[in-house]
Amino acid sequence: MNSIAAHFESLGMAPVDAVSRAALFAELEKRALPILDGAPHWRRFTPGRIEIFGKHTDYAGGHSLLAAVPRGITLAARKRSDGIVRVGDIFDGQVIEVDPSKPAPAHYRGLQRYVHVVAHRFFLNFPGSDLGANIAIASDLPRASGMSSSSALVVGVAMALVERAGLRDRDEWQRHLRRVHDLAWYLGCVENGLNFPGLPGSAGVGTHGGSEDHTAIVACQTDHVSLYRFVPVRPLGDTRMPADWMFVIASSGVQADKADSVKDRYNRAADGARALHAIWNRHAAAPARSLADALASSTDAIHVLSAKLEPSPDGRFSVADLKRRLQHFVRETERAPQAAVAFRAGDRATLGVLSADSQRDADELLGNQIPETILMAKLAREHGAFASSSFGAGFGGSVWALVPAAEAAVFGERWSAAYASAMPHIGKVAWFAARPGPAATEIVS
Repeated sequence: MNSIAAHFESLGMAPVDAVSRAALFAELEKRALPILDGAPHWRRFTPGRIEIFGKHTDYAGGHSLLAAVPRGITLAARKRSDGIVRVGDIFDGQVIEVDPSKPAPAHYRGLQRYVHVVAHRFFLNFPGSDLGANIAIASDLPRASGMSSSSALVVGVAMALVERAGLRDRDEWQRHLRRVHDLAWYLGCVENGLNFPGLPGSAGVGTHGGSEDHTAIVACQTDHVSLYRFVPVRPLGDTRMPADWMFVIASSGVQADKADSVKDRYNRAADGARALHAIWNRHAAAPARSLADALASSTDAIHVLSAKLEPSPDGRFSVADLKRRLQHFVRETERAPQAAVAFRAGDRATLGVLSADSQRDADELLGNQIPETILMAKLAREHGAFASSSFGAGFGGSVWALVPAAEAAVFGERWSAAYASAMPHIGKVAWFAARPGPAATEIVS
């Protein structure tokens, strides 16, 4: 057996997925030399993730139920001596370079912006580090599909630079990043630009998100769904998914690039939660760290906050807007723990109700759904899924469906055909079946 496939099987990945990882690494190594200028010193795999429950809850301190997927970004890295970070994508041919010591020029977009955000934050937080590296990547995660391809890139590049610069041995790392969950929170702050305790912020990619994606990518477990609460990241338990269940994940065919095409709409949801938090802190005797902490501070906190709602000073949010945002947050953050219990009990009916309610509230209260994602979730139920919901930033992206494992292949074809028939302007969309996969991992030769 190929050593890379054996590595992934040792992590519990299904043999067919382990073989596909090995094939992706083989393609990477075959085409990486012009980017690396030599043999790689490190190789890593960084998965995408499914947000099962917890739409737009993490940055407000709420709950999310998460799983990694067995698809993602393969990465090979090699030291260079001039401090420059070069990253190349073997599939689209894009090769960019950034200087970590300098602020980003205004024209940086896409891959170049993400890589610079990571490298520059490390330059500031770990002064004197030698970050120079060449990095080649190959991904089989659909971009802007809700599976967190952008955060997988952030984590992959970050972990390559951690190895390159020996950051784990630094005093700053030992003081502030002692647990994997600290690292997950920090990498979320790298992406959004916010301060992390002891490691000040800098320019992020432009989104006002949290650390849910990074947590799933670095900490979730094979064959398990994982419950977390955020700000800070707190693990609340891993639950093995029933052996006869399978996720089927399909793209809606509408990209949802939260750092570009849907950034303003994505940030409006985040900023609504932050406006609620700010109102609480203006009136509370002691400030709360997050909206979730505020609402947990007393049995009547929700009613207290509701009574104090007022239009935002910048005019972006009316009282009605804030009431809807509060209602969505309260309902969705409660669903994730309930869903974890249902997974543990193998309770299909409860998951069906919870996912239908989550989908409806995302449309009616959060306002981040489009006709394509609404229809795709509905069609999943009509064609045999016992639970289904869209996930990710919203305004496009993908839908997960839970089905009996033995029916996954037939269901996926039937589901995607029904969607293509209903949405002929989009046509046949990509889908795959998978159980939860392992977290990010280094490949040791």
